[in-house]
Amino acid sequence: MIYVFKTSVDSKSKLEFANVLIGKVLPNAIWNFDLEDCDNILRIESEEDINEMSLQNEIFDCIELE
Repeated sequence: MIYVFKTSVDSKSKLEFANVLIGKVLPNAIWNFDLEDCDNILRIESEEDINEMSLQNEIFDCIELE
């Protein structure tokens, strides 16, 4: 399944943190960020159920888009 999130990842340091976090939380997922999009989109492809709570942290916001 593909999940799409609006994020506040807008810097290299936030991107590096997000990649580490997602790698730990979802080690079998495939993901990418589109930082050229106004919503700094995060797309995750995973067979696991994912929601914004699983990506909750103090560095960046993450809101699932429908």
